[in-house]
Amino acid sequence: MPRNRRPRDREEKRAEIVTAARALFLDEGYEAVSMTRIARAAGVVSNTVYWYFGDKDGILIAVLDEVMADALERSGELQPLEPVERLLWVLTELERMSTLVTTVHARSEESASIREWHERFHALTDALLRLEFAALGVPEDGVDELATIAVYVLEGLLMHPVEPARKRAVLAAVLRGATSTAVS
Repeated sequence: MPRNRRPRDREEKRAEIVTAARALFLDEGYEAVSMTRIARAAGVVSNTVYWYFGDKDGILIAVLDEVMADALERSGELQPLEPVERLLWVLTELERMSTLVTTVHARSEESASIREWHERFHALTDALLRLEFAALGVPEDGVDELATIAVYVLEGLLMHPVEPARKRAVLAAVLRGATSTAVS
């Protein structure tokens, strides 16, 4: 008779499922990974995964939330950096998760829960950019447009990779535009 595994509490088991899914999604892509595969990697049966998350999009959202929490935790180190370095850091973080970024954009078309998560992500990004531009002295009536431009530039650089020097130059140009708006 097989030995029973040690009991795990609910949060520990959920975290193990998310950790397994995160590694699989990043390594192989969302579409290539089945719920059964996630369950096996987490050391649980498939029904357990469905009990915790309902569907694969639920797991993806949990993974995305974990990625965001990790990034926000590390973002405290950015304060002493220049604004262009902070934007480069954000871009690098997104590049590391490019398979997830691509999945979110693709799944947003089909999944209301993923679309909602994506909208919240953009709202958070927009708010952080607004704070950055306000700190640079951009007048309140110009912050909205600059935050939108910055989001489009970041997404463009993410979807159309260029060499690091070019990324820096593009982000510096956005910030120059912001600071010239602040002066005028």
